[in-house]
Amino acid sequence: MTIALTFPGQGSQSVGMGKAFFGQFKVAQDVFSEINEALGQNLSGLMFEGPEDELTLTANAQPALMAVSLAALRVLEHEAGLDLKKHVAFVAGHSLGEYSALAAAGSLSLADTARLLRIRGNAMQAAVAPGIGAMAALLGLDFATATRVALEAAQGEICQAANDNGGGQVVVSGSKSAVERAVELAKAQGARRAVMLSVSAPFHCALMQPAADAMANALAHISIQTPTVPLVGNVSAMAGSDPIAIRQALVAQVTGTVRWRESVEWMAGQGVRQFVEIGSGKVLTGLVKRIAADAEGLSVSNPDDVDVFRSQVVL
Repeated sequence: MTIALTFPGQGSQSVGMGKAFFGQFKVAQDVFSEINEALGQNLSGLMFEGPEDELTLTANAQPALMAVSLAALRVLEHEAGLDLKKHVAFVAGHSLGEYSALAAAGSLSLADTARLLRIRGNAMQAAVAPGIGAMAALLGLDFATATRVALEAAQGEICQAANDNGGGQVVVSGSKSAVERAVELAKAQGARRAVMLSVSAPFHCALMQPAADAMANALAHISIQTPTVPLVGNVSAMAGSDPIAIRQALVAQVTGTVRWRESVEWMAGQGVRQFVEIGSGKVLTGLVKRIAADAEGLSVSNPDDVDVFRSQVVL
């Protein structure tokens, strides 16, 4: 098998996402209905109609992105004959996308995934008071250099490499003043660009420890099954299927680096030649092209993409 499924993270949300799937396929409607019921909220209505500022709230964006991914996956299974166990070598997700990947592989139930992501979103938002933390994108530096920049910028505060996205794109996260120092240091190190990001909290750094504690508590009460397809984790950047290790990794990833570049490189090294991004947007598809030049990236974010999948992916 040479196919991996990838699932997008926060930032890929947009008003209207999933609406076309809902309008055309009952299997998609069933996904949205189950998630609405699990959350006691008309989340699908917010996704389809907005308002955007409410959809962008972390507590809404995280389960909403998962909902679109799982609806798209169910359509692929129903309409294109995709069978994860038969056709897919690995699943992987960027940050919250890891939960989508686990739901796709049957490790987490849809309702549990939605509720966990609601808890995760609320906990991450509440972990740091507004204005205390920040994130910045450093473009044109390799990961080792960006990590050194973050360490030098910390000066007793928190500043960490949060996302190693590949293609010379590293995001740093931490205390606002430390991240601002990292931006200036990165420019001095020859970064092509170094810019502060418009985010609601400093994700994937030590400041998120209260959120990690909240997830440890939430996950302790959730059943995690062995996934039908191995998960390539954010924390390990390699495949695993052990439920105990998965539970631990979901806690660790709240404060840990999203090792996306290494994850894609590892999968490509295992023979993956097609990376199919399932859900809203095409961010991960773009990153694949920068990381694994010999691999093909394909996104399935609307019904038209299902036909493209049929024509380009040999099952």
